Amino acid sequence: MSELLSLENAQARLLALAPEMPVITSDLREVTACYPLIRYLADDLTARRTQPLADLSAMDGYSVSGDGPWRRVGESRAGKPFDGALSAGQCTRISTGAHMPVGADGVLIQENATIAGDQISLASGKAMPAPGEHVRRRGFDFAEGDVLLPKGALIGPAQHALATAAGHDAIAHRAAPQVIVLDSGDELNARASDCGPNQIPASNGPMIAAMLRPYVGAVSLIGPVPDNRDALAAALDRADGEILITSGGASVGDHDLMQDALKEWGADIAFWKVAIKPGKPLMIATRTNYRGRQVILGLPGNPVSSFVTCFLFALPLVRAALGDPDPLPRATMMKAVEDLPATGNRREFLRGVTYGSHVRIAGSQDSSALVALAKADCLIERSACSAPVRAGQAVPVYNLRNG
Repeated sequence: MSELLSLENAQARLLALAPEMPVITSDLREVTACYPLIRYLADDLTARRTQPLADLSAMDGYSVSGDGPWRRVGESRAGKPFDGALSAGQCTRISTGAHMPVGADGVLIQENATIAGDQISLASGKAMPAPGEHVRRRGFDFAEGDVLLPKGALIGPAQHALATAAGHDAIAHRAAPQVIVLDSGDELNARASDCGPNQIPASNGPMIAAMLRPYVGAVSLIGPVPDNRDALAAALDRADGEILITSGGASVGDHDLMQDALKEWGADIAFWKVAIKPGKPLMIATRTNYRGRQVILGLPGNPVSSFVTCFLFALPLVRAALGDPDPLPRATMMKAVEDLPATGNRREFLRGVTYGSHVRIAGSQDSSALVALAKADCLIERSACSAPVRAGQAVPVYNLRNG
């Protein structure tokens, strides 16, 4: 258990432990009220109606029948179609989204029309509308019974609109797991303004909670908890959610007590130590509680290490629990603005800033450097034991704005 796992191995083993949350049904108006909470479809989304239900005009103008000039015999507007049929030489005024009258060939857009009372003519120099021109045919978007979105699709504003248009008042998705974040360390103070000379503000817990909140809503914060067994035991007794994330104490130093405290609490250590920098002393454990299997992530205490491992492990775990079929972050290739040094025997994630298709280092890469982390909008991935990168070469980059 002391060997360093590869990032891919560790992520795969963690995701295999993701809690299987129950499927619930939410009214689409309630889902709207909960934005920006992120949810994924628990089932395929199938159309319950056809869209559009009839041929519609795609432009403002005149629905025409036959060759012009045409005599205007009425109007068709959205929600109030023309009550009748057109004969050759007739037309109706028509607005975008209105039903095409029976007998209409196409739409003469208003910019191409000359109007003299009820007589509508083609403007000089303009072409006759082709049959079906500027017409949205019945069912061109989707037809009843079509599978519109697959299971696992992200439910964003566009997907919400599609589900509503397809005749759904509610959607099925997985319930959000309860997430508890526990900060530990003698040096931590919950109130930044009250720190003594030997203390630092407890920033990791709020940071982790902020990263996860778009997925789970409320996050329960416990701590900071002192580095002693009794205090940790009492804090753990309050941590009964599906996912527990600890920050600090995950290593094996004299004052790193989290592993032993978790074992005494009844947790089984699945693995720890991953071949990444920062974030090597990552720990994964499980425990059985009244909810079923609880997943425990022990993140390092250094804030940058905690941030990077939360991005690479905690976010994918939560997405998997919510039903995301592809929960791991994906990299894109960007050109380095500057030379990057060779790497050691661990995969490295450098904090970077993007400029169009280029990326540069954000500042200090020390695992405690919060200024550089706050400036960063991406992580630059560097493979283990890799040669230096020269300016202009492409490197994998993970966008921190979208996970």
